[in-house]
Amino acid sequence: MRQKRSYGRVLVVSTLVGCLEVALTVVVVLLYVQTQPPPDTAPDRAAIGGSLVSLVPLVGFIAFLLSLLLVLPAVALADLVARGLGGRTAWWSAPPAVAALLAPPVLIFATYNDTETGSTLAFWASATASLSLGALIALPRGEGLLRRVALWGTSVVAGTGLLGALGLALGLLPSYEPPRIGPQTMTGSWIDHTGNTLAFTPDGRVTASGVGGRSAIDHPGNAAPSCSGSGTWVYEGGRDVWTQRVRVDIPGCTWPAWSVGGTDRQPRIQQEIGDPGSGRLYKLRKVS
Repeated sequence: MRQKRSYGRVLVVSTLVGCLEVALTVVVVLLYVQTQPPPDTAPDRAAIGGSLVSLVPLVGFIAFLLSLLLVLPAVALADLVARGLGGRTAWWSAPPAVAALLAPPVLIFATYNDTETGSTLAFWASATASLSLGALIALPRGEGLLRRVALWGTSVVAGTGLLGALGLALGLLPSYEPPRIGPQTMTGSWIDHTGNTLAFTPDGRVTASGVGGRSAIDHPGNAAPSCSGSGTWVYEGGRDVWTQRVRVDIPGCTWPAWSVGGTDRQPRIQQEIGDPGSGRLYKLRKVS
């Protein structure tokens, strides 16, 4: 005789799976960020870490609520169908039940917000896959399921983070590096977010138009006049892509050397603004 299903355990296991899915997503996102160019303002890692910790109860509550409203009814519906057919609850019966239960609220939300059909279907499919995983893992009736899920789930999350960090350290994952540029790349116009430009010519001349200005309103305590005029420029290759610099000498413009950022397709030259170590960058992008 088969052990009677404990729907309380289904609810707990599904909630745990949902929390582990979120944790795995956070790890993957953090690894992905290491492969992308840094933002204009360096993130406050301590604040981000504190926010993630403070969100743990909310994530747990949402996972519990979704499990209660969708996963638990899907498992019960799969059991009901199996009893009606006189057989065992098949593992593949839970995902269609989740999809059917999820379809009405997704359709109502999409209709009310006039969401595009493609986006709606993509969200419905991804949500179905995520919730179905909790249902599939919670289906077995054997003892010790919760302990096994906690052990293996935590191992997957920790292992993903460890392997990702190892891959970044060994170069197996493409961690971000600035592009290797040269004098040929520098030739042309570079523009900031407000339209101010630096124009470089092949003969080593450069013309600035309003570059580097910071108003006292937008940057209290760190204002700086904009720079306009003509001068010279030199590209220095450095020992690697991180140490390459572009030195611009324009009378009246006291700039340190510009470092290189961006990507091969969208190179940037940049300078740190504000206090030393602030992580805030002023960037110019190459105009195609």
